[in-house]
Amino acid sequence: MAASALAASAAASQSMKNREILDAVGTTAAALSLAGSSFIVLCYLLFRELRKFSFKLVYFLAVADMLCSLFTIMGGPANAFYCFAHDYSAHFFCVASFLWTTTIAFTLHRTVVKHKTDVEEFGFIFHLYVWGTSLVTTVLRSIGSDYGRPGTWCWIQQGSTGKILHLITFYLPLWGAILYNGFTYYQVNRMLNNATRMAVGMSDRSSQSDVRADKKAFNRWGYYPLILIGSWAFATINRLYDFANPGHKIFWLSILDIGFAGLMGLFNSIAYGLNSSVRRAIAERIDMYLPERIKRSLPTLSRLRSQQENELTSLIVESNNSITETTMRVTPRSSLAG
Repeated sequence: MAASALAASAAASQSMKNREILDAVGTTAAALSLAGSSFIVLCYLLFRELRKFSFKLVYFLAVADMLCSLFTIMGGPANAFYCFAHDYSAHFFCVASFLWTTTIAFTLHRTVVKHKTDVEEFGFIFHLYVWGTSLVTTVLRSIGSDYGRPGTWCWIQQGSTGKILHLITFYLPLWGAILYNGFTYYQVNRMLNNATRMAVGMSDRSSQSDVRADKKAFNRWGYYPLILIGSWAFATINRLYDFANPGHKIFWLSILDIGFAGLMGLFNSIAYGLNSSVRRAIAERIDMYLPERIKRSLPTLSRLRSQQENELTSLIVESNNSITETTMRVTPRSSLAG
């Protein structure tokens, strides 16, 4: 009996150490995401030239990431009511985060592929879609949740009902967003490939340079769906494994789960927010206050000031114009060839 008690005590001690490690990993990752998303929010508020519709979507994405990270850091509550409030808040803003990425993908697709310029009219619809869907999934998530025994993560329950609801209300829309973003960026890239081939066929160098510049930016954006995959792949595997093997945790998988999911805000802030427009705005502010002798020693500063904007904040409108013009110039030749 003494040996059994000793073994139980050792197991409890190891479990406590594992929980402390997971808490530290999760808090560190969420803190990095909080810093990154807060930086993008601050840039949007300080720099008027960034307040365009395209970057406004990035701003709301950063706000959702910032609050998602904040409530993740505030995890591990000591009472049931606080756990209830924490679960609502963290779930709501984390769902809102990946839903905002779908509005960015939709905007690019509608502008580049469908050649529409009415994307700003969807502002209210985007808010209704993102915040409304987040609220519905959060309320559904609370059904069957047991907050009587809060632990390290409020959103994990031992009951199968809670686990199923978590998969339906979080991971189902998450992977739906991943598939939608991937399909959308695929169509955008295909459109730009066709435009490039048309420009080459016309030997129109100005069209070729415009479309190739646009395509270079879109090639980078094609990796954006990988942000959600990289952030939530381990979490998805961990949830499915926990559902199939309740009560049996894989420690290293839990570390990858907590770490990569917590870094989603940081990944989004770097990919979506830290573009040439933001870098140029920062460079211009630095240029205003730095002494001339210091500015001469910073070649990067002058390069950022002169860099052309080929990323999200301008390409949404410019690429539509260049592709439309290229298509219009090519269409007569195509009809004659037919």
